[in-house]
Amino acid sequence: MISFLDLQQINQRYEEAYLQKIKQIFHDGRYMLGQEVVTFEEDFAAYCGTSFCVGVGNGLDALKLIFDAYIKLGKLNVGDDVLVPANTYIATILALLDCGLNPVLVEPNLDSYTLDVSGISYSMTSSTKAVLVVHLYGQVYEMDQIKHYCQDRGLLLIEDAAQAHGTELKGCKAGAFGDAAAFSFYPSKNLGCLGDGGAITTNHLDLVEVIRATRNYGSHIKYQNKYKGYNSRLDEVQAAILNLKLPHLDTDNQKRLIVAYRYLREIKNVKIILPHLSSDAGHNFHLFVVRVGDRAHFQRYLLTKGIQTLIHYPIPPHHQPALAEFRYLQLPVTELIHQEVVSIPMSPVLTEAEVTHIIEAINEY
Repeated sequence: MISFLDLQQINQRYEEAYLQKIKQIFHDGRYMLGQEVVTFEEDFAAYCGTSFCVGVGNGLDALKLIFDAYIKLGKLNVGDDVLVPANTYIATILALLDCGLNPVLVEPNLDSYTLDVSGISYSMTSSTKAVLVVHLYGQVYEMDQIKHYCQDRGLLLIEDAAQAHGTELKGCKAGAFGDAAAFSFYPSKNLGCLGDGGAITTNHLDLVEVIRATRNYGSHIKYQNKYKGYNSRLDEVQAAILNLKLPHLDTDNQKRLIVAYRYLREIKNVKIILPHLSSDAGHNFHLFVVRVGDRAHFQRYLLTKGIQTLIHYPIPPHHQPALAEFRYLQLPVTELIHQEVVSIPMSPVLTEAEVTHIIEAINEY
């Protein structure tokens, strides 16, 4: 069986280094907000091309802390409209709701599955105060145009970059296009730790000063609480794991691209809709997502060929029971995407023989 994603094999490459780091942390006795976190924040900011990085507990918290900080700074108000893609993972929308903001669900571009300028422009009203783009599956799309559009209209631009570690477009990396960006380091991400972890990147010192406090109960100084905050800190062990893996991220992403370009060149089946890449897009292929009319049949067929697949994602957010207030929306593009998408194996440890087998099996479907 070809695993959809063999995390054990990915992490085995670092086993000895992991154990040494954990032993070092054990003996140092500093488990929260220590040197490993400081080092990662500095190195990840430099990697993304931003002035600052703040390590937090997970990707959802990263989004919540960004929007909460903008409310505390008076740059957003509870009830403001925020444009967000309708086909994102539910966490993106939950972050807005948790901060008292109003998510306005926007249909994505069917080629990129992400927001574009035309969709944003169509959905704009006088109540719109921010745009939350999602670099879904690892693709950064039209971000230079979106950035200029938001700047011209005084809109905050926030990136949900949870799947886009290292994606680059026209010399700029994900995390450096907007006013702030949220990352997740969930184990399956291109840069993943061994549990939950997240980070925020930005060039704005005022935002950083609020977030550094709010991630730690609203406190800059122990037992002095300036804000109503959270407990959302990247811990030393997870930061140490990320410090070990960050230098290898570009190499791993390049291996993903090699697999992706083979898929794009060699999969030739009229029943399969492949990802569409344009000059306005960069991609790290966190996921390689195809569309198929009879998805269930396609998945069963690939299982008979020893190939695991997953669906990202089977149910659109506005059809989730948790978001019943959005069920009235008619979003045909989003609904089509969620009915047809299938993620085929993609990782830096896939072998050439495995990739060949996957391609041949899909072509025979």
